[in-house]
Amino acid sequence: MVTDPIANFLTIIRNGIIAGHRVVEVSASNTKENITRILKDQGYIHNYKVEGEGAKKTIKIALKYDNVTKINAIREIKRVSRPGLRRYSSSSDLPRVKNGLGIAIVSTSKGVMTDKDARRENVGGEVLCYVS
Repeated sequence: MVTDPIANFLTIIRNGIIAGHRVVEVSASNTKENITRILKDQGYIHNYKVEGEGAKKTIKIALKYDNVTKINAIREIKRVSRPGLRRYSSSSDLPRVKNGLGIAIVSTSKGVMTDKDARRENVGGEVLCYVS
């Protein structure tokens, strides 16, 4: 049994990058789908596809690599808030990742969004992870 499914999701992506996989597959949830959508919108992954229904629902994520250097678009992906220590932040105190070059993914009352979108919407929430 996984006690922190988001950390498990991020670890599967991180391990896929280290192993040089083109596609990784994770079990699906609404939060994981929203995080994956943000990664796609921000250009960190090529594409993703949700397959199956109910408990068998999975997300296939196509990782993005540079054609010449074979370096992945995701340099670092790190869990911030965890079940033992939740990290909440107001809109004015949202962290800037790598001085604005990375993103923080935040779960707000208006849905899961990047730190930049949360500042623009003037909402705070739980900081889920950093991606750079």
